[in-house]
Amino acid sequence: MGKGERGGHKASYLRHRGRLTKGQRRALENAGPQWLVGQGAGVVDWSAEFSRQAPLGVEIGFGMGHALLAWAQAAPAWNLLGIEVYQPGIGALLLRAKLAELSNLRLLDDDAGHALQNTCSPGSLQEVRIFFPDPWPKNRHHKRRLIQPGFVKLLASRLAPGGTLLLATDWQPYARWMLQCLEAESSLANLSTDGFASHRATRPVTRFEARGQRLGHEVWDLAYRKRDSRAPG
Repeated sequence: MGKGERGGHKASYLRHRGRLTKGQRRALENAGPQWLVGQGAGVVDWSAEFSRQAPLGVEIGFGMGHALLAWAQAAPAWNLLGIEVYQPGIGALLLRAKLAELSNLRLLDDDAGHALQNTCSPGSLQEVRIFFPDPWPKNRHHKRRLIQPGFVKLLASRLAPGGTLLLATDWQPYARWMLQCLEAESSLANLSTDGFASHRATRPVTRFEARGQRLGHEVWDLAYRKRDSRAPG
């Protein structure tokens, strides 16, 4: 298997384990079995995993988990899945999930494309959030960007009709690239007539974003809905 590939799927990330604190390591060991979903089991029956029927939402690349934790606490009627490969972030969120005794949250330590393709069935997701993915600003690194035409097509296939896709970045060239990729996917409809959306109340301001705001960085939000192919016209 080639570097950056898993089972024929080209990985959309470079794995960065990072340095774990003692608390994060303990959380991975002690809380991991309750909140981390095992890899390799094929498509997951999420209703069985959460022991209930509920809308399924996903945050891809949740970092240290602040936005995902806020989502889980604000939406107890949703089943939520976080996908991340950064071990300190996973450990930090596990600590908070345990303290908050969250039952509507699961985490997956996996590449986003591999996870969506292999654990989520088509049309199963009601909402997907991708906030501040690495912009890989250098031209030679653009191929490493998460948002690519093929990945957008995969995302769209996993969204249920009427499901939403929310993205945000503070790097304008990447914002334009995201918009270009998303507009090219015919099954997605832009919820903003101006291309970029206004800041959505459902997206909390993370520490990363607040730091950028203090430095004068602008943020570009995008919001799309999955078209219902069964609808007339």
